[in-house]
Amino acid sequence: MRITQRPITSWIFYRNTRWQLLLLGVILVTVVARVFPLEMQKRIINEAIGLGLYDKLLLYCGLYLGAVLLASSLKYVINALQVYLGQKTLMHIREELYRHILSLPLSFFRQTQPGMVVSTLVGELASVAEFVGSALAVPAVNILTILAFAGYMFYLEPILAGLSFAIYPFELLVIPRLQKKTNQANRERVRLSRKLSGIIGETVTGIHEVHGNASYHIEGDKFKNKAGELYRANIRMSLYRYGVKVANNLFQNIGPFFLFLVGGYLTINGRFDLGALVAFLSAYEKVYDPWKELMDFYQLLQDSTIRYRQVMDYFDHAPEHALEPEGRSPHTLVGNISLRDVYYTVSGNIRILDRVSLDVQSGEQLALVGFSGSGKSSLALVIAQLYDYSAGNVLIDGHEVSGLTKSDMAANIGIVAQHPFIFSGTIRDNLLYSCVATPGMREEDLPDLDRTIEVIQQVGLFRDVLRFGTTTVLPRDTYPELEKRLVRVRHEFQNRFGTLLAEDVEFFDETRYLQYSSVAGNIIFGDPVDDSFAEDRLHANADFLKFLDREGLEQRMWQLGARIARETVDILGNLPRTPELFESSPIAMDDFEDYQELVRELASRDPSELNAEQRNRLLELALNFTPGIHKVVALPEDFQQAILKVRGRFKEWVKSEHIRAVVVSSESQYIHSQNILNNILFGKLKDESGGAQERVARSLIQLLIGEELLEKIVEIGLTFEVGSMGDRLSGGQRQKVALARAFLKAPPILILDEATSALDNASQTRIQNLLQTRWKNKATVISVVHRLDTLAGYDRVAVMKSGQIIEFGTYQELLERKGVLYELVNGTQR
Repeated sequence: MRITQRPITSWIFYRNTRWQLLLLGVILVTVVARVFPLEMQKRIINEAIGLGLYDKLLLYCGLYLGAVLLASSLKYVINALQVYLGQKTLMHIREELYRHILSLPLSFFRQTQPGMVVSTLVGELASVAEFVGSALAVPAVNILTILAFAGYMFYLEPILAGLSFAIYPFELLVIPRLQKKTNQANRERVRLSRKLSGIIGETVTGIHEVHGNASYHIEGDKFKNKAGELYRANIRMSLYRYGVKVANNLFQNIGPFFLFLVGGYLTINGRFDLGALVAFLSAYEKVYDPWKELMDFYQLLQDSTIRYRQVMDYFDHAPEHALEPEGRSPHTLVGNISLRDVYYTVSGNIRILDRVSLDVQSGEQLALVGFSGSGKSSLALVIAQLYDYSAGNVLIDGHEVSGLTKSDMAANIGIVAQHPFIFSGTIRDNLLYSCVATPGMREEDLPDLDRTIEVIQQVGLFRDVLRFGTTTVLPRDTYPELEKRLVRVRHEFQNRFGTLLAEDVEFFDETRYLQYSSVAGNIIFGDPVDDSFAEDRLHANADFLKFLDREGLEQRMWQLGARIARETVDILGNLPRTPELFESSPIAMDDFEDYQELVRELASRDPSELNAEQRNRLLELALNFTPGIHKVVALPEDFQQAILKVRGRFKEWVKSEHIRAVVVSSESQYIHSQNILNNILFGKLKDESGGAQERVARSLIQLLIGEELLEKIVEIGLTFEVGSMGDRLSGGQRQKVALARAFLKAPPILILDEATSALDNASQTRIQNLLQTRWKNKATVISVVHRLDTLAGYDRVAVMKSGQIIEFGTYQELLERKGVLYELVNGTQR
């Protein structure tokens, strides 16, 4: 049974039987502990107080207190068990539902907003946890408590007990009806909430179109209309819910009227002693609490059932293909592909593929070409089982693709999309993603570092990974041996390339102002051990601020910050905000508006007249200013000289007052605040030097190879965090990662859907050469090609138009026919 077809009640004992039985045992003891104090109340009044017996008073009071403490402690235990059971079950539901959602057809996701899946899994299932945790505990503890209190009340006075419970049938008539109305209103509220979430998700996803068309009012009106409907639905639901509460309170407050009237009459006439009346009144008051909890639980049951059913119904779709084979391992295929009269039709009866037939032998490389919309990508994805064909046969080694499991396909096919998806995590995580996911893949079978380096070199990703490694700041005391070896590389670099690369690198020199270090870095000229002395935190370091004040630099820093702010705002204020524009700006793009406001303040006030927070912003700007990078503003020469004079006094001040806060930079020591590259250079790369990165990289690789450190630095580079959806990588880097991911998997079938479209010409040529050498006769390659000058390297070419293959043969054969491919190639050349 699919998870979406399971009733909510099936989760109550799911992997929880022993815990639920334990909970039931705790409840039984708790009920006894809750009733016992009532008897003690009666005895305290009638026996201890009535007869004046102090020993009885102490005994009964002690027993009363013990029972109350026990009941309270056990109530806490019950609540803790409820939370544990609920959250544990919620975790299982989310895990199983998420796995089910991932297996749904791609067509489902084309119609579903990602935000809908997120809000459903994270938010809408939360009430289910509360229900599962309460499903046994709340009914059991409250029903048993009501029965125990009722029994005790009938034991004290049957007539009065009967009157006390006579009101409950009326409550059972009114409350459920109001609750039904509440549930209906809640269903409508949930439906509208989803609609509103969908509108928000769609608009945010298409925000470029909104900005491009200035359609803010259209999207705003959509939101306004649906938000209004949700507003009215929330009011209706709240009114019904409050109606339930008011009715509950009314019935609760009417009860004591009869108790005082009848109970008082019986007591006055001597038919009911005072202690029994007090105990009876306490029992009546306490019996309503479990009754109210039962009513609340009924509401929770209805609410949870509605939410649960709506969630499960929404995702109640069967996967198009079995995930795992039954009774066998995944097939091992060699890659013979055959299509016979294949049709692929989408909603609206639109035919994407129209009676396509072709054969590709194992090890052959087939190129699919055609105009946009010709169906070439759809054909590749039909072969990959990502799209389900409507009719015909798609066979791989004689197996019908529609009958193969997802594991069969994953074990034998590698796919590289035009816009590959990169998951958050490290580069290594993404490179090994397909290998780890391959059925039957063991940890020891995963590609080792040598194989990984070989593949990233093949796809042109090696230099990128090396750069990520060299720009890594090593955590202190994590790689002590590596640090020593890098210091040795530093000396070798200075000896061999120091003079040659002097124009490309600004070497650290205690006697010179460093243009590619910040003002703070120039003052410190060292390696902060205490985090409060890190360059980006100095503006908030109270001791450092006192040092600046003592040196007469604090006000000069404010003035510098004010000058930087004014000139930057003046230069960039009227220009479009783009990341490229702010690359050389001392003010980050996200902070620009704040500094614009600060500049307006400075138009009529001196920096010394600003408040402390504003002065601190100016100080931060000044300390982070780096002349070699922030070229929109120049740093005065006299200020540079002043910093050089302060540098030595800062070193003395640290030694005398902040020992171990900063270690002065030295050629013989590793600088932990700098990345690996800066440590090797003992300096920083000059960005403006043409080709500097390439020249330094060549020299660096020579040294690292000689020191047998290249693999280690690349291994560190593979731990680079790519960011959410790979947003720290360029488009070309993403495609290289995706290509390397598929090549590391080494499947018998490769499907490339314009897999090099984001690469430069040299990188595309490299990949094409790799396919024709490394993968020739080793894998069946189906490639959707966008560069026609690469077609000569493929065994055969299929030209598509309007969902049909209109030409098929070798590249040379098709050119000689002077048909559609000939026209495409010559049209492109023109």
